[in-house]
Amino acid sequence: MQSSSSVKACFCVLSVLGALAAQDKPAQTPPPRPPAPVVSPEVHTDATVTFRFRDPNAAEVKLWRDGADGVPMQKDDQGVWSVTTAPLAPDYYGYAFTADGVRLLDPSNHDLVPSLLSPRNVVHVPGPSSLPWELNDVSHGEIHRHFYKSNVAGDDRDYYVYTPAGYNPAAKKTYPVLYLLHGFSDDASGWTAIGHANVILDNLIAQGKAKPMIVVMPLGYGTMKFVHVGWDAWSNAELRDRNFEKFGEALLTEVMPQVEGEYRITRDRNARAIAGLSMGGKESLLTGLNNLDKFSWIGAFSSAGAPNEDFQKDFPSLDAKANQQLHLLWIACGTEDGLITVNRNLRAWLKTKGVKETEIETPGMHTWMVWRRNLAEFAQLLFR
Repeated sequence: MQSSSSVKACFCVLSVLGALAAQDKPAQTPPPRPPAPVVSPEVHTDATVTFRFRDPNAAEVKLWRDGADGVPMQKDDQGVWSVTTAPLAPDYYGYAFTADGVRLLDPSNHDLVPSLLSPRNVVHVPGPSSLPWELNDVSHGEIHRHFYKSNVAGDDRDYYVYTPAGYNPAAKKTYPVLYLLHGFSDDASGWTAIGHANVILDNLIAQGKAKPMIVVMPLGYGTMKFVHVGWDAWSNAELRDRNFEKFGEALLTEVMPQVEGEYRITRDRNARAIAGLSMGGKESLLTGLNNLDKFSWIGAFSSAGAPNEDFQKDFPSLDAKANQQLHLLWIACGTEDGLITVNRNLRAWLKTKGVKETEIETPGMHTWMVWRRNLAEFAQLLFR
């Protein structure tokens, strides 16, 4: 055995050797301090907005905002690109950047527009409390998310349900229901995440402008292949028709029975509405007008389709007798929307069939700024 003095000597030698080795090592340079965070977007008191994006190596960066063309940004000596807009009307605006042609999100902004094809950021330019999508100090409803296996679509999917303030599942009171459909590339959260449908309904109900109602927001694809193909899916007539057919089947045979069995919903066609935007607008028309025994309130916001759409094929049994069953057929589109022609053609065809409808044309493009306003107007007419 070694003596304790021998062990101490060994430790001393090792310590000296370690110290000498440390002296031979070059001093380590601490990692560079990260640059100051970029503030983007920055909303100013005059309703202008400054967008910023750090990319010192890019040759060109542009801002792409909903309802506007791409705008070049300017680079400073720190490699930060920026642009300031003119004053914007109060609303929520989706946007993204392109750097040398590559589409990018704003890494400084965590607020996103959900999309299965083209996610983007969103900026809120606040406005007066009178705007229906502004959050106010009123009683709020609740949003419920449900998951289920669809035998029709052959996949697992979800849907959202809005219940108004004061809803009590144990009470006997029942509510009318609005089936609210999103557009192509959106997911089932679209109407709440960016459409702010729950906020709109909260405000309108609190002001007595809308009847308390339950809103069901399902996933709007009859087959997910329709969105997986991308925007070219619209030129594939067989896939497009299958998507619409399967969506209607999933809604009528799966979502509606589940929802109306679980929630306090009035099971009466006079208390059942369907509406949607773009793809969801077309689905609302197809499902609603071909099932007038189930729906008496129908709304289409910027309904999708081709200018040469075959409306007789879409609605083979529709005629003037529908007027006795419809409380409201509401067809809206922005005048700068590329789909304005097909919507005007649809209204003209309905007139030849003697079907009454409410025509709404407002300024605006194919954007959520139009559809939020559509919902706010449409909801006030329901169940009266």
